[in-house]
Amino acid sequence: MQKRQKIRRGLILISFLFFPLTIYYFSPVLPIMAGYSGIIAGSLISFAVMFIASLFIGRLFCGWTCPAAGLQEACFVVEDSPVKKGNWIKYLIWFPWLAAIVILLARSKGNLAVDPLYQTWHGISLHGPESYFVFFGFLALIVILSFTVGKRSFCHHVCWMAPFMVIGHKLQTILKLPALRLVAEKETCNSCTLCNKHCPMSLNVEELVHKESMENSECILCGMCADTCKKNVISYSFSRK
Repeated sequence: MQKRQKIRRGLILISFLFFPLTIYYFSPVLPIMAGYSGIIAGSLISFAVMFIASLFIGRLFCGWTCPAAGLQEACFVVEDSPVKKGNWIKYLIWFPWLAAIVILLARSKGNLAVDPLYQTWHGISLHGPESYFVFFGFLALIVILSFTVGKRSFCHHVCWMAPFMVIGHKLQTILKLPALRLVAEKETCNSCTLCNKHCPMSLNVEELVHKESMENSECILCGMCADTCKKNVISYSFSRK
């Protein structure tokens, strides 16, 4: 394995190990609880940062620092079959959820408070029996989906964070912003399909190469395709589309 992938996997593993401390900063429930009281919680701030960052680095967070990624890729040892279709499912969750947050915050009529440490104990997420119940329930969801639906199925089907970055990526394209992306040289490709086999998001990377466009809303810029290609067809680039 290339050195870059060892670094990437090390980062998502470290992120997962710190997940008991940080889980509330990625919680989908706390923005609703806080919104009812007219408070902008830390997790909502995190989602806003993800959206803004995605304008320039796409879904790099998903591939390099997401704590759920560490657990999902650890599951590859047991089950690494390509994920089934259903990327649209997460939007059935995301749109009503985001609408509920907006409505709750609007009820405050401008009297909003910002509390990044909302429901944490001095900034630490897990601080009581009920929080551990939430934590292990979340881990169980990730593992069950990974073993029954396919690799990185949590990202594809239920992740409430992904749409922020997908929309940011699409806006990046519309505005023609310079951003981190993958590029490929079609002429060098020998169609060995190693890129398809190693893509953690089950994308048809070879097809993207031959289309001369590596743009895909489910690409997490992990670089596995670039690092497993023996012809060095794929590489990173910071450029406009």
